Amino acid sequence: MVDLVLASTSHYRRELLARLVPSFRVQAPLVDEAALANESPFALAVRLAEAKARAVAMSCDAALIIGSDQVAELDGRTLGKPGSIAAARAQLAACSGREVDFHTALCVVDTRSGTSTLHAAVDRTRVAFRTLDAATIERYIEREQPLDCAGSFKCEGLGIALFERIETVDPTALIGLPLIALARLLRECGMTIP
Repeated sequence: MVDLVLASTSHYRRELLARLVPSFRVQAPLVDEAALANESPFALAVRLAEAKARAVAMSCDAALIIGSDQVAELDGRTLGKPGSIAAARAQLAACSGREVDFHTALCVVDTRSGTSTLHAAVDRTRVAFRTLDAATIERYIEREQPLDCAGSFKCEGLGIALFERIETVDPTALIGLPLIALARLLRECGMTIP
């Protein structure tokens, strides 16, 4: 049996990974998630996914460690987790009638051979928001409280009603863990999926 470790505190990622594998453990990565100067949203997602997996790998011998990070991008700028109702309101107003890219990076570090081997992938999902008036934004925020979600919405819930369309190769990526890519990376590491 492979020791599989999810380097994340996200309950969304835990729920997604449970769809794919029956047994894994969770360990919080101690990683500063602040963007570097002039770091693109894509580069930030890639760097953080790897940093999370590597941080947990330092304390895990003979394991597969999964790190993931998602960064929303509007006009080249990062849209982080809003953290407050006012910030969520501002993010959703900025996204209204616009297209937003979500970069979901994935990194699997394999420490089973005594060295760390890295496997990585990135999913880009484009979301086209419909035009949102202030009342729609207020109702949505009140019902969903999306303060811990990049872009201020939960597509697995009522947030889906905010969109005109989603362009993606993996619908689970928008929730925070691209399971199609993860299944491929785990197979590359020798796991049998399913």
